[in-house]
Amino acid sequence: MHTVWKGAISFGLVHVPVKMFSATEDKDISMRYIHKACITPLSYVRKCQTCEKEVEWEEIAKGYEYEPGRFVLFEKDELETISGEANKEIKILDFVNLTDIDPVYFQKTYYLGPDGTGAGAYSLLLEAMRQTGKIGISKVSIRSKSSLAAIRVIDNCLAMETIFYPDEIRPITQVPGLPDKVTVNEREMDMAKMLISQLSTPFEPDKYQDEYRARMLGAIQQKVAGEEVQTAPEVQKTSVIDLMAALQASLDATKQADEKMTLQPDASVTVEKKPRAAAKPRAKKEKAQEPVT
Repeated sequence: MHTVWKGAISFGLVHVPVKMFSATEDKDISMRYIHKACITPLSYVRKCQTCEKEVEWEEIAKGYEYEPGRFVLFEKDELETISGEANKEIKILDFVNLTDIDPVYFQKTYYLGPDGTGAGAYSLLLEAMRQTGKIGISKVSIRSKSSLAAIRVIDNCLAMETIFYPDEIRPITQVPGLPDKVTVNEREMDMAKMLISQLSTPFEPDKYQDEYRARMLGAIQQKVAGEEVQTAPEVQKTSVIDLMAALQASLDATKQADEKMTLQPDASVTVEKKPRAAAKPRAKKEKAQEPVT
């Protein structure tokens, strides 16, 4: 596993040297833009509109546009100094309960492994957090970006979750169409809770698969083999009954053989429509990539 960062966790006067590793990997299928006429991949050119020439990476600086057409420039070392990245420290500010943090705050997960002679301090922090059930809220700077972070225990490993600052979370009030007051039918609520109960199960991540990626890989293999891509279109369903009947039908579909339901839904639950021809995927605009520093 590739080390993406080296530093230390500090809490109080305790210093724990660690190495950081990405806990996740992006498995999206990458597509390139191709010139149809000659089947040549298109490349991105960093061209200056004023000088009318291609610009090399060493000639590029980062800048902030404070007025239209006016910029202030920053060099790499200036950004590192401002962000505090140079101190390479994950400083734990507070210990809190994991349930106190809404999942909307979480960004990306990293594994933290012991570095050098810090194995003893690493094990002490890990076991102390495990036994108290607490997680550590800290600050860290990675690649010129300052983030809040949550340090927690996963099995026998310390993990770090970068989290958004409060002012980066959009307020719920910006969501249009939310009801001022929630009112529900009592009978519908009972059936909805019964349906939730029947569908409730322990979380088993291995049973969830990326079906789009599997279909895409299959289509790629077919094209490589010179075959036409054949996919069976999914039947589209349109609801034609009221909420109560939909709940009942859902319960009927999930109940065990020995369960008896008393409500009688309408005879027709869904109608099947002939699927429309699949629309051609719209190409996404590629972003310019700069080297990781």
